[in-house]
Amino acid sequence: MGSDGSVLTWMHQVHGDQVAVIGSSPMTQPPDCDALVTATRGLVLAVLVADCVPVLLADPVAGVVGAAHAGREGVRRHVVSRAVEAMVGLGATPQRVDVLLGPAICGRCYELSQDLADEVASAAPGGATRTRTGAPGLDLRAALAAELSRLGVGQVVCDPRCTAEDPSLFSYRRDGVTGRQAGVVWLPQ
Repeated sequence: MGSDGSVLTWMHQVHGDQVAVIGSSPMTQPPDCDALVTATRGLVLAVLVADCVPVLLADPVAGVVGAAHAGREGVRRHVVSRAVEAMVGLGATPQRVDVLLGPAICGRCYELSQDLADEVASAAPGGATRTRTGAPGLDLRAALAAELSRLGVGQVVCDPRCTAEDPSLFSYRRDGVTGRQAGVVWLPQ
């Protein structure tokens, strides 16, 4: 618990599309999900990433925030759309939701098989690309930005840093084993 009474809320990330709506009751275990949403002041929602995209969402007028972990599977399964839907269920309006897409592996570095690239691109248009070597690639933040645009959300800000290129950031693809960056969002008390 923070000195201001804030409570840090984690999730057990599973590379899926489940969203947990967190109320004011304390949790005994982090939920198995890839997005957290709350309208409770003082709850700090946390997402951990190395190459996946940390997505932080807020509708300050409605007093609703969310945090999502969007890797290849989360993008394919629309975890961020599901988070926005959960926020709307708590009173948010998509046009007022502002989004930060944090540092993640870029499309120039995220190489994968053509089959996987096609599978993700068919579910989440806008992310297919080529890596710097000409291999099939995936730009997770571009796919998310396109999806958020289709949802009609307010402002989308994208941190351009690539986790594989920036040595000050953790990257599993670059290092094989790694730590994690944390993204946090909350409604002040």
